[in-house]
Amino acid sequence: MSRLLADLPGSRVATTLTERSIIVQPVGAIEHHGPHLPLRTDALVAEAVTTAAVTRAAEQGLDVWQLPTLSMTKSDEHAWAPGTLWLSADTLLDVLRDLGRSIAATPAKKIVFVNGHGGNIALLQVVNRELRRRYGLQPFTMPAGIQRAGGGADGQPDEHGFGIHAGWAETSLVLHLAPDLVHPAEYARNVPETLEDFRHLGFNGRPVTFGWLSSDFGPSGVIGDPTGASAEAGAHLFEEGVGFVVEALGEVDRYPLLPA
Repeated sequence: MSRLLADLPGSRVATTLTERSIIVQPVGAIEHHGPHLPLRTDALVAEAVTTAAVTRAAEQGLDVWQLPTLSMTKSDEHAWAPGTLWLSADTLLDVLRDLGRSIAATPAKKIVFVNGHGGNIALLQVVNRELRRRYGLQPFTMPAGIQRAGGGADGQPDEHGFGIHAGWAETSLVLHLAPDLVHPAEYARNVPETLEDFRHLGFNGRPVTFGWLSSDFGPSGVIGDPTGASAEAGAHLFEEGVGFVVEALGEVDRYPLLPA
């Protein structure tokens, strides 16, 4: 049985979905990923993780339904690079509100955003509250896996905690999912080592955030080090991401239904 919501006949939506159904929306991006990765890297990863997770969650008895991937999102940090297709924060917020309004017309109450692009995080957190307040939905946002920088062991480059874009992890994932789209001859390290002495300011969980463009750290658009990336590491990261999303969907399923 297909778990793609768009495969259902319209006449069956009201009788197939229930208030316990979980609608899963993969969210990616079409943006510059250095000279070696495709523009659709974030959309590719988000969709692949979501598809595998929804299949596995359904096999475990969850009533999960996957929406078409939302690929063009808030990527203005890469707007300087040709090929990046991005929406303003206002436009994307309107799109997500309208999506919530549409889901609210079905019996389903829970919607999950599985996000593959860091530039969407803050806006999706706002949307969670908006969809809860406006339409009585129960929205959740989760990453399509856990962001991890190369640590310098087992063939990994040492990204000093700053591997966030087109570095070791993302390159490994694409080598696993679509190796024909990767250009290893173009690998180049670009780690913002000038930030190493900062205790609070930075990426990957550091508490002080700041406005930045990917070009602030050099003209390649890379923030990390793709050297040492491998399909084997990508397969491990992919399985870890799928396992995380499946487990998180189980918690979403157990989360109590609340009145609108």
